[in-house]
Amino acid sequence: MSLAADLFWSFRSPYSYLAIGRYRALAASHDTVINLRPVYPLAIRQPDFFERSHPNWLSYTMRDMIRVAQFHGIPFGPPRPDPIVQDVATRAIAADQPYIYRLTRLGQAAARRGKGLAFADEAAQLIWGGAQDWHSGDHLAGAARRAGLDLAELDAEAAADAEALDTEIAANQVALEIAGHWGVPTLVFDGEPFFGQDRIEMARWRMEQKGLQAR
Repeated sequence: MSLAADLFWSFRSPYSYLAIGRYRALAASHDTVINLRPVYPLAIRQPDFFERSHPNWLSYTMRDMIRVAQFHGIPFGPPRPDPIVQDVATRAIAADQPYIYRLTRLGQAAARRGKGLAFADEAAQLIWGGAQDWHSGDHLAGAARRAGLDLAELDAEAAADAEALDTEIAANQVALEIAGHWGVPTLVFDGEPFFGQDRIEMARWRMEQKGLQAR
């Protein structure tokens, strides 16, 4: 029987992007099912977080995410546009957010079909891999297709069932906190949380202790 784990994840998190391809590869190479459980980013859950953070937080995070990408050979570029509309100077989060709700609901709709990990990985490669205007044209349609999904079907569900999807997304956040963390990316396996893109090997090590086998 395949081992199962939950990956709590955000479309706005660069570290989520830097982790998901490696988690997807792990699920492909080993007998494990990793269920994507998308959550809304801090910008939605705690809009004043960036205004309260240390002045060095943003510059360090930018430096670190770039070197993590370079270290692992992962294509990386600033999102164009950012999934969150935010004033760069003041760090204030705009009231109108045209991208993140759609993305997160699409991710949850994909997760309903058991293909959340694949869709999130394909979409994240567009958002954080340097694609210009990832939200327009056929970019997301191509991402959905590569994940074995139909974007029009996902979009229709995201619009018609938005309230239920948001309830599921909120439940994902609650489950993350019950598991012992609050941030993303966090993999939860056998009740144990592994937070951050730098805990993937440790999560694999723990899974191997519980019988993880190569396919």
